[in-house]
Amino acid sequence: MMKKIGFIGLGIMGKPMAKNLLNAKFPLYFYTRRPETETEFVEAGAIACSSPKELASMVDVMITMVPTTHDVEEVIFGKNGIVHTATPGSIVIDMSTISASATKKFAEKLAQHQIDMLDAPVSGGEQGAINGSLSIMVGGKEEVLSKVKKIFSAMGKQIVHIGDHGAGQTAKACNQIIIAETIIAVDEALRLAKKSGVDPAKVREALLGGFAASRVLEVHGKRMLDGNYEPGFKASLHRKDMHLALDEAHHAGVYIPAAKYAMQCIDQLVMKGHSNLDSSAIHLLTEE
Repeated sequence: MMKKIGFIGLGIMGKPMAKNLLNAKFPLYFYTRRPETETEFVEAGAIACSSPKELASMVDVMITMVPTTHDVEEVIFGKNGIVHTATPGSIVIDMSTISASATKKFAEKLAQHQIDMLDAPVSGGEQGAINGSLSIMVGGKEEVLSKVKKIFSAMGKQIVHIGDHGAGQTAKACNQIIIAETIIAVDEALRLAKKSGVDPAKVREALLGGFAASRVLEVHGKRMLDGNYEPGFKASLHRKDMHLALDEAHHAGVYIPAAKYAMQCIDQLVMKGHSNLDSSAIHLLTEE
């Protein structure tokens, strides 16, 4: 029998992820505060719940995909949280990007209620979520992962067990560092080409065939050339993720100056009122 899934967090990423679960014929329950989203999912065959607490009483697996560490804590342990009604033996999968140290504490508290937890942040952006081709970085017990592998397969193509609780979040911090620093590198390269009187579009085309090729150069480089900064991933969220990464580096005693500079650029982008643009809009600032 297919596991009943509860989904909380139907935003830019969560909505297509949940739709892929529906497409895979999983029984889907959900909680949202957006009436238009509720209507859309009910019409698609999902069952609406009035709170995380109600949702948890009806399902085997609960997926959270919300913005911040505080949001995850509230959904799980708050007044109307999952923990109050979840059945012993059920599984909480947090696919948000949050603090690794907080994740470990959440897993410990859930274990006291005989509830398993996996941290499983994702990479691939909105398009990856739509296509069901996300990379999923999993922390937690491997035997728990084996129970929900089919669920992950409906949302992603690359599913890697990183290690114990919190390891998935550490992997995601590493992912966000590489993306942020590469956005800076692509921005600098395209500006150099332009200021040197060379067509930056041709430079990008050439580089995509060589060792400098990357998804960031492909996708974000195109955004910069087109001046199209509709968010695949909002600058405000990337800022949050970079602060998490810098915090983790601080606690680990690791000096990452390039990441710190990239974070400062994203900070500036947000402070100038561009929080809802894609983080590749750093190119806007540097051109100014």
